Formats: sequence, structure tokens, C-alpha cells
Amino acid sequence: MATRRHFLRSLFAAGTTLPALKSDALSRILPAVRHADGRSATDVAQDEDFWREIQAAFDIDRGMINLNNGGVAPSPRVVNAAFQRYLAVSNQAPAITMWAWIEPEIEAVRRRLAANFGCDPEEMAITRNASEALEIVQLGIPLQRGDEVLTTTQDYPRMITTWKQRERRDGIVLKQITFPVPPPSQEDLARRIEAAITPRTKVIQICHITNLTGQIFPVKQICQLGRARGIEVIVDGAHAYAHFPFTRDELDCDYYGTSLHKWLTAPIGTGFLYVRRSKIAKIWPMMAAPPEMNDNIRKFEEIGTHPAANHNAIVEALDFLDGIGPERKAARLRFLRDRWAKRLERVPGAKILTPYDPAQSCGLASFTPGQLDVGKLAGFMFDRHRIIVTPIAHPEFNCLRITPNVYTTLAEVDRFSDVMEDVLRKGLPTS
Repeated sequence: MATRRHFLRSLFAAGTTLPALKSDALSRILPAVRHADGRSATDVAQDEDFWREIQAAFDIDRGMINLNNGGVAPSPRVVNAAFQRYLAVSNQAPAITMWAWIEPEIEAVRRRLAANFGCDPEEMAITRNASEALEIVQLGIPLQRGDEVLTTTQDYPRMITTWKQRERRDGIVLKQITFPVPPPSQEDLARRIEAAITPRTKVIQICHITNLTGQIFPVKQICQLGRARGIEVIVDGAHAYAHFPFTRDELDCDYYGTSLHKWLTAPIGTGFLYVRRSKIAKIWPMMAAPPEMNDNIRKFEEIGTHPAANHNAIVEALDFLDGIGPERKAARLRFLRDRWAKRLERVPGAKILTPYDPAQSCGLASFTPGQLDVGKLAGFMFDRHRIIVTPIAHPEFNCLRITPNVYTTLAEVDRFSDVMEDVLRKGLPTS
């Protein structure tokens, strides 16, 4: 340990080009946060002085308007600085500086994530994304030929593909329910799930919030109805974590997978898998682990050599979220959503597919642009106006998905609305 401390001190003393420490990188937003203390989240959501300080924490190209933060989001400087700092140390002598010194810090990351999510650190595995986290459970849960897995037609395609592979490999049966967008209520969603359960149903997989329209599901209700019937329930939280506040106990789930490079703005290639402690032993890891790790959450992290810098900088992303405040962030995202959605819904032909009810949605929302081709429309928005939106061509509907983040300005949202309203009224140009 003394050798490690000496080496790190020598790096800084020698002038190694490492970014400023997080206390310096966060210093600019702290006065804004103190000014927001004691005020409601709804009030702060409309305080542009506060959000200008948050926006200034990002180094991004303002020549583009990025409204696809749902796929992957940029990190603030404090996170990038931490990532570069860990990477610089790792590259000195990786067999020591990364494996022996930097990698063990994953335990501090595990504790912070577990505290934020509301679980025991021994139930928290650090992964590279939500797909990896969820596929660990999907491919590792024991199922027999003829067992049924129940999900929806609006779940994430990669997760559906995983179950279809198990259909081909293991002879399980995948059943998918449909639901309207927007649905009449969360209760309607739970009823549709319950009505599709049969004696052969062994697993239910649901999105906490869908990637298509941002519909929030009644996770706790579905987890409890599954548990009462001996059915495992897997929750896809790719778009939920750090998007709006919640804890494990509010969901009462046994399995939860998410990405951290979306709404948390952690380094690209980070995620986590929560597995209730009593369930760990029954899930096979995706990559082999020794038998003595059978009931150890770390068996899901046995992926071979990988960079430590990515997951270690998750802590700075959590610090940044805590600085803003999760309730303030959610309120701001809803404020930005309402600003464009309530304007465009007045345009003939446009239909908002996402409910405004805060229990059912947050910052991710979608709309149908009348009869316009969503792929061509998205191409026009970027090629002509440098505005990034997400076209979605689903068998049940076509739409554009809009996902701002905390660095998005009102001027950017209004610019998007101006251009979109114009093209909705006039159509796409022919040349």
C-alpha cells in the first residue's frame, strides 16, 4: 500500500497530465446547488440560471443538438477527468497499476451503487451495459423444454433475441403481449401481463421504462404477482436508473439490469446487475466461474481482462447526480419533455405516444409525425439542421423518440420544435 501511495504521489509530482480532481471539477455547480436548496424540484426545473451551471459542466459540440441521449449520453468533465486519471495510472505498468491497484477500487464503486439503488453490495455486479446484465440472467436461469417466458412486443429487441435463441437452443416458448401507446393506465398493463400467465409460465420480463415511448411499467405490482405464483420476474432498467428516482424496495424486484452510460452519464461501457442474494446461486454466469464463487455476485464479473478506468469513474457520475439532485433532474427532464411535446401535439397529424402522468413517464417521449417517413425525417433533421433524433419503425407504430438530458438548453429544445413544427405543417422538402 505504501508503494502504491508513493507511486501515485510521484505521478502528480512529476507533472503527469492528469485532469483536475473532482472537488475542483464540481466546484462550479456547488453555488447553484446551494441556491436551489429548500426550493421545490418543480421550481428549480424552470430556473435557467441553475441549469446553465449544469450545462457548463459538459464539453460538447453545440453545433449539434443531441436529442438521442437515450442511446448513450456524453459524460460531464468531472467523469471524463476521473476516467483519464484512472487510465493514466493504469497504463504505467498495467500488471501492477491496473490489476493490483486500480481494479480493486471496484469494491468502492459496488458500495456506492448499492447504497444508491438500496441493496446489499453483495447483490450488485458491475457490468458493461444493460444487455450484458440482463443476458446473464436470461441465459443463466434454469429452464426446461416447454417452459414459457412472458414479455411484451415492445421490449428491447436484443432481449427478445436472447429469448428467441433459448427457444431454438432449449425448446422454451416465448409469449409476447401487446399494449396500446399510450395505455389507458398502469393497471391495464398489469392486467394484460396477468391475463397471459399460464401454468407453464416460469419467467416474466418487463421494461421498467420502455425504450420506444418511455412508458413506465408498474414494476412492483408485476413482481409481486409473479412471486405469488412462483414466477421469476426480470426487470430491464436500461432507461430508468438515474433518469428518475427510485430504490430497490420500491420495485420489490429480484433481478434488475441497467446501463450507466445513458441517464447516469457514466463512462461508455458501464452498467450493473442486481440479483437478490437468495437467487445468486441458481443463476449460471455467462462466462465460466469456479464453483467456490457459486453464491458470490462477483461470478458475473468473470469476463477476463478489461479496463478498470471505465467502472471506477462511475463514482464521479454518482457524485454529479447527487450534486444536481435526482428529484430536480427528473423534474427538469419532464419540463423539457413538456416544452416540446405540448407544442407539437397542437400540430395536425402529430400524436404524442407518451403519457404526461409523472407516474408513467419522465424525459423520454415519442410522437408520430403524421404520415411522414420517420427515417427520412430523422435524416432531414440531422443533414439540414444538425439535430439528432431517434427514428423508430416498429411493427405496431412508427415514431420519433426525443431524449434530452440535463445539458440540453431551452434554446435547443425550442430550435427542434421550430424545425419540427415547420416540417409537420409543410412536409419534407423534395430537394
